[in-house]
Amino acid sequence: MELVRLRGKGQLTLPDEVRKLAGITEGDYLAVSLRDGAILLEPKLIVDASQAWFWADEWQRGEREAADELAAGRGQRFESAEEFLASLK
Repeated sequence: MELVRLRGKGQLTLPDEVRKLAGITEGDYLAVSLRDGAILLEPKLIVDASQAWFWADEWQRGEREAADELAAGRGQRFESAEEFLASLK
């Protein structure tokens, strides 16, 4: 456990070791919530709205399935669109 002191305007400094273990660096966003009387800080990534579709649960499930298929050797690579289209015939 680390002890920190709250400063003016509600500011505090997270100890180096805590930041390293949490994998957070300057500029990262943290969600702040209160749970059972404890203040909880959770690192969060901010995703541009134009990229939000990629991070949707359904899309990420598909990405994991595709990665598993490739890792199992069940995928094919094509050098061109024409090569891909020819494989469909």
